Amino acid sequence: MNKIRVLIAKPGLDGHDRGALVIAQGLRDHGMEVIYTGLRQSPVQIAKTAVQEDVDIIGLSSLSGAHRTLFPKIIEALKEENASDITVIAGGVIPASDIPFLVAEGINKIFTSGSTIDEMAAYIKQHVGTKPSVSPKKISHIGIAVKSIESTLPFYTKTLGLELEGIEEVQSEQVKIAFLKIGESRLELLEALHDSSPIHKFILRNGEGIHHIALEVDDITARIREMTKHGIHFLNSDPKQGANQTQITFIHPRSAHGVLVELCEEVGGPNDEGHVR
Repeated sequence: MNKIRVLIAKPGLDGHDRGALVIAQGLRDHGMEVIYTGLRQSPVQIAKTAVQEDVDIIGLSSLSGAHRTLFPKIIEALKEENASDITVIAGGVIPASDIPFLVAEGINKIFTSGSTIDEMAAYIKQHVGTKPSVSPKKISHIGIAVKSIESTLPFYTKTLGLELEGIEEVQSEQVKIAFLKIGESRLELLEALHDSSPIHKFILRNGEGIHHIALEVDDITARIREMTKHGIHFLNSDPKQGANQTQITFIHPRSAHGVLVELCEEVGGPNDEGHVR
């Protein structure tokens, strides 16, 4: 099992780090890998280091009283780095009255004066241990490349009796898509809108047929980060807008034994008129 990776950071002009060093050593004693950034780190520096070091948790320490300003800036910097899935905890001289504000800003847990390293380590182990696994929720859909949706659709709707949910064009991919409901999943018929479309190129190489398998996941950004750590390559490292109000990415076929696998985070669905949005 991989060790939990923790980044201990001292944002701002705080010049005292004895407590941070004690915490870093204490977490190492609990079997964690700890990276200490040193004094006077900016929110952007902390966020970039967290991403570069591929940490699971950031622990912030502040004795200067600037936590209401600096901590939210770190949360914002993590968003800019597409790293909002990294848990952030904090401690130091933080009044109890400031805790609701910091939690609302995105700090997961505040450890006040008197908290022990054992308590902090237990929280970290429990939190990291309960993060969503990389297992997908279900097969979202199977994409089938066709020359013409109009000529192909009757086979699926009349012969197979599947329900047509709607048809949508995705200009960014130069593709028209027909959505066919089957249980909790879908078949998607993919027709190229232009010769530059990947679907057109696929049909030229392989003819009509199954183009990709799409798996539904909870947090696509977290999935990309987790799978990248294990050597999986993606066609696009950041999620992009897909059909039906989804965020999508594609695993490179060479990382999936020749299969084009799509990961999608579904946030939309059919609208009141029965058409896919």
